Amino acid sequence: MHIGLIAPPWVATPPPEYGGTELVVGELAVGLVAAGVQVSLFATGDSTSPVHRGWHHPRALGTGFRPRPELEHVEAAYGFLLDAGVDLVHDHTILGPHWARKRKLPVPIVTTNHGPFIPRMAAHFSRVHRMGVTVVGISHAHAATAPPGVVGRVIHHGLDPSRYPVGRGDGGYVAFLGRMCEEKGPHRAILAARKAGIPIRLAAKVAEPAERAFFEEHVEPLLGPDAVFLGEVGHDAKVELLQGAMALVNPIRWNEPFGLVMIEAMLCGTPVVGFPEGAARELIEDGVTGYRCLDEDDIARALLDIGSIDRAACRVRAVERFSTGRMVADHLDLYRQVLGQPVDAARPAVHRAPAALGVPPRRRSRVRARAAAARRRAQPPEAAAT
Repeated sequence: MHIGLIAPPWVATPPPEYGGTELVVGELAVGLVAAGVQVSLFATGDSTSPVHRGWHHPRALGTGFRPRPELEHVEAAYGFLLDAGVDLVHDHTILGPHWARKRKLPVPIVTTNHGPFIPRMAAHFSRVHRMGVTVVGISHAHAATAPPGVVGRVIHHGLDPSRYPVGRGDGGYVAFLGRMCEEKGPHRAILAARKAGIPIRLAAKVAEPAERAFFEEHVEPLLGPDAVFLGEVGHDAKVELLQGAMALVNPIRWNEPFGLVMIEAMLCGTPVVGFPEGAARELIEDGVTGYRCLDEDDIARALLDIGSIDRAACRVRAVERFSTGRMVADHLDLYRQVLGQPVDAARPAVHRAPAALGVPPRRRSRVRARAAAARRRAQPPEAAAT
């Protein structure tokens, strides 16, 4: 089997710092080769993925979608991959699958939508689906927001566990990782950690004008000795931050399609504490790999109880669910199905949708028991008697 992968042209593959999609594509490329699959990757000229590569743009173009540069990238990509003789193209760009199908290129196409199914993207992927392209969603919460029937398969991301060694969590702080924006909640993370009386270290991308404006207005005024901003960090610094953190605070307030930072933390043995929105409610296993909380006060209580999470068990569960090997096996099953080849019927379906995606689960932990006991103690005697 010869698989062609197309990464977007905005960030190198794998990314030197920020770049979730490119990180996943890089992991998939290396993992497929390790599984004995021939791979050709079309990315940018500054990419370093150790597989057969082609490129049109010599350097990554920077974050922010622009149609013309992506179309130039896509046209060159399909020419390169068809010349290489691939059996199937897995396209991670937005415009590529539609462009290729309009030109009736003679190759099966799979595409992964890495972003939310906002209305115009839902319409776009509906057209792509009708053109015979298999659309992959990255979580069940993500797929649930697509038009019915558009998402043909849900495959969770995976990472190489060897690049995320377990840490002891003995740094005396909690961590925040992500973009600097309201929906990611760095300001909420600071306030929750402060309520718990635990220092927090924040690492985030502040590159776009909107990110800088949000940082200056909402985050910078909250910084101090107990809330330190580290800027954007590369892989080694990120792993070191996660290894020393007692927990990752992830108070998102949007329907996030996945959230790679959560599995990066779990692989380091670092539990994730946050709100059960988007994919978080299927990635975080309550009491095993973290806590799903209802508000900032609940996060603060969970952080005070974070020692009840077994970091070794957190790591084991993360490896089971979110390793590159598992992600590659899921993709190989899909590729074989699209190509009409036998699939591995013995493999378990490890990513079933949660029973109640739309209902945030209510945590039954020692945190809640202690909170309830505190409320009872605070009641006047006559209230307790009724």
